[in-house]
Amino acid sequence: MLWTKPGGLGVLKAAESNQDDVIKSDSSASFTQQSLFEFEDTPVEPRWVRVNANAVRVENSRSFGGPWLALQLIEKLKLDEFLNKQLPKGKEQIQWSITAMILVIARLLDPSSEIYISEQWYPKTALPDLLGVPADRVDDNRLYRALDELLPHKEALEIHIKNRIGELFDIEYDLLLYDVTSTFFEGQCLGNPLAKRGYSRDQRSDCKQVCIALFVTRCGMPLG
Repeated sequence: MLWTKPGGLGVLKAAESNQDDVIKSDSSASFTQQSLFEFEDTPVEPRWVRVNANAVRVENSRSFGGPWLALQLIEKLKLDEFLNKQLPKGKEQIQWSITAMILVIARLLDPSSEIYISEQWYPKTALPDLLGVPADRVDDNRLYRALDELLPHKEALEIHIKNRIGELFDIEYDLLLYDVTSTFFEGQCLGNPLAKRGYSRDQRSDCKQVCIALFVTRCGMPLG
């Protein structure tokens, strides 16, 4: 059940399942585990070696599962096709569509600042191999510029995701829920035409603010 209250976020609750809902499997059923790689079908003679456990250490470990799954979700949403169409390759060394996907994956797996993504997070993932973009080619300046390239396509992106999610999950849009919050700015804020004075939830009526609303479906899917 999804519900909202004034000034608060919607809450999603799932009904508790009872023991009758648990699917019991037959442990006696036999099955064959499929090979992950083709060469595993070839018999290999075992080899035994002595290992000094005290001298074993891990170096250059990379996070693979999360980035790989994120790329699968991007493919299902056809987000890669949208970005390639809206952000065609120009004279940049790394295509803006690929940089935008790095930002999307980072927001999904480890929401953080652009400088953290470039210096800490990205080099420790398998994305340099999965995307073909070396870690030394990703910096905070490139990520910030990618946001600037993506911003003009915000409305088209929201429509694309809304339509694609509707196709995947057969969502009806007859009822939408929303919640509102705000953020205030110090100073005159002359560079932001959206900033206005008004009722302040932060008790800062002396500062200009921007109201932000999130629209979701009845099942909690964000739309805009």
